[in-house]
Amino acid sequence: MNIKYSPIALALTVALAGASLANAQSIPATGSAKPVVIDAAVTDNRYQLYEGEVVKIDKKTRTITFKNKEGETKFVAGPEIANFAQIKKGDRVNVSYELAVAIELIKTKSDGVRSKVETNTVTKSKADEKPSETITNKTTIVADIVEVNREKKLVSVKGPSGKITTVTVKNPALLADINVGEQVKVIYFDAMAASITTPKK
Repeated sequence: MNIKYSPIALALTVALAGASLANAQSIPATGSAKPVVIDAAVTDNRYQLYEGEVVKIDKKTRTITFKNKEGETKFVAGPEIANFAQIKKGDRVNVSYELAVAIELIKTKSDGVRSKVETNTVTKSKADEKPSETITNKTTIVADIVEVNREKKLVSVKGPSGKITTVTVKNPALLADINVGEQVKVIYFDAMAASITTPKK
C-alpha cells in the first residue's frame, strides 16, 4: 500500500490553514478613473492539484488519510482548521490552482513611474460547514508601452523591474488606440482553493 506524506499535504496546509500562513495585508484601492479593459489580452488557466476521498480519520492525532488513483496520502490537521469535526469518512477533497493575467489601458501619458502593488485575500467556510478555503493573491503592475506591432497583434510593456513582456492581443481593433509612451495596468491573479465536501448521492 502506497501511504505517504506528499506535497499535497503542503498544499492542503496552505489552502486550509489560511490566514495564519498567508500574509493577508489589505491595501486600499486608489480613486483613479476606471481604465479601458483590453479584454483580448487575458489568459486564464486552472489546474487540478489534487482530488481524492477521505478514507480514514484519526480524531486523536487529527490525521486524515486521503486516497486517489496514485495511492494514499496522510494530512495532519492543525488547530487552525476549526471545522475538523465536520470531516467524515467518504468525503471528497479537492485542491485547485488558478492563474489569470489581464491588461487594462490607462489613457494617460507615461510619467516615468512604474509601480507594483500586491494584495492578499482569504475566504473561509462558516463554522457549521465542512472545511474550505480560498487564498487569492493579486499583483497589479503599472507598465510602460514600449512597442506596438499592429500587424502581428503584439504589445510590449516594461514593468517596474525593467523587464519587457510581450503579449498577444486577440482583437486587433483594440490596438487602434494604443501608442508607445502610454501606460497599461497588468493584473496577475492567482488563487489556491481547497475544499472537503460530501459526495452527491
